[in-house]
This record gives sequence, structure tokens and C-alpha cells, in this order.
Amino acid sequence: MERKRIASKWADHRWEAVGVVPEPEDAEAGPRQLCEGGAERWLFPGLVLRLHGDEAENYQLNIGAPLPCVFVMWRLEGELARPILVTVSYGEAARMMDANEQVDGVPLPEDLFGWIEDFARSHYRPPEKRRRRYANSISKAGET
Repeated sequence: MERKRIASKWADHRWEAVGVVPEPEDAEAGPRQLCEGGAERWLFPGLVLRLHGDEAENYQLNIGAPLPCVFVMWRLEGELARPILVTVSYGEAARMMDANEQVDGVPLPEDLFGWIEDFARSHYRPPEKRRRRYANSISKAGET
């Protein structure tokens, strides 16, 4: 997460997600500040990217986009913006935004692309075609 200073009469800074990285095995338990100054960067270990079979179509849409993303949902806790959840599903990100959550898209790391693509291909099920039912708008004489 990055906190940037801005020139505005309403706020002196703004937060945004700027990237995701694999967690090293020796990761510290809590958030840590990576740099400070004009822009502060914070690392938050412990988030897990989970894939769900019913979101396979949304994963395919994402990895087929010109700029595939990881979507980071975050909330302001005191003065610190804390990431809560990460997803690669367009649908899940849209639902979070519809619920007025703060969501930022960051570039999808290349090393995750193949894993997501394989998962999406193996779990995608095209929607079943349903037969159309037409209402019988003409009643036969004598039937009510």
C-alpha cells in the first residue's frame, strides 16, 4: 500500500494499492513500512489469493484482458490503509465496489498467470442452454 502526499484543500494524502508480491517464508507477522518521505510504502503480509470454481469465467475475463489485475480491497483503520482481501475475479471485485468497498487493481504478477489460467480452464462450465418458453397468448374457445 502506498500513501502519497497530495495538494488538496480536503486532504493531505491518499492511499492506494500499488502491487502484490509473494510472501517470503521469513515474513514478519505484521505490517511494516518499506520507505517514507513523499510517498510511504507499507507491506502487509498474510493475505492469501484463493480461487473458487464458480468464479472461473471471471478469472478468464481477467487474464484475457490487456492488463490483467489483482484486485485489492482495503479499509482505512486509523491512519493506516489495511488490505483485507485480494482476488483476481472481475465479478468479485465489482460486487465489493457495489458494496462501497475501496478496491484498487494492481498488475497481475507473471508468475501467477499460468496458475490462474489453468484453474479457470479446468473449472469453467459454460451456462446451460435453456429452452425458451413462450406464453400461450391465444386461448382456445371454451377454455378459461
